[in-house]
Amino acid sequence: MDTFIEEEFVEKDFTTVEFREAEFTNCVFFRCRFRGCHLEEISTVRCQFIDCDFTGAHLNASSHNGSSFTNCLFSAANLFVAVFRECKMTGTDFAEASLDGVTIDGGDWSYTNLRYANLAKQKLQGIKLAEADLTEANLEKTDLRNADLTRCRLSKAKLNGADLRGANLEGVDFKSMVVKGARMDMSQAVSFLRSYGAKVE
Repeated sequence: MDTFIEEEFVEKDFTTVEFREAEFTNCVFFRCRFRGCHLEEISTVRCQFIDCDFTGAHLNASSHNGSSFTNCLFSAANLFVAVFRECKMTGTDFAEASLDGVTIDGGDWSYTNLRYANLAKQKLQGIKLAEADLTEANLEKTDLRNADLTRCRLSKAKLNGADLRGANLEGVDFKSMVVKGARMDMSQAVSFLRSYGAKVE
């Protein structure tokens, strides 16, 4: 098992390198390439990945604690049963990534591209998803209590049975969402009704 502690990598190409089960602690990666890289079961702790490319990478069963992946690309990456605890993911693109079984415990996922993502039944209480793109995402029965969904794009997103109580829905287009069976608090319900022209007194 490879172990990396407080190392810094700038514009490195790791495409042909295998890091299976490797452990990274307090490392910094700037504009590095991990395209198609085997990163199964790796562990990152308080690492920073900035503008890195994980296109097609294999991150199955990987674990990330307090790490940040800012403006990274995970296009078509495999994140099956990966775990992200209190991670900063702002501006990162997950287009066509496999997120089945992923665990997201807190953190900042603002400005991320999660179009078509399957996040059904996830526990996302308190997560920051401000201005994230969740177009046509599956959020059925997802716990979004107290989440920050400010100006989040939720066009055709499935929110059937989701729990939205306490979530910040400022700037969200209620008309574009499928909310049958979703749980809302009173202020959200009022905003929802007003978006359809109802007069609430």
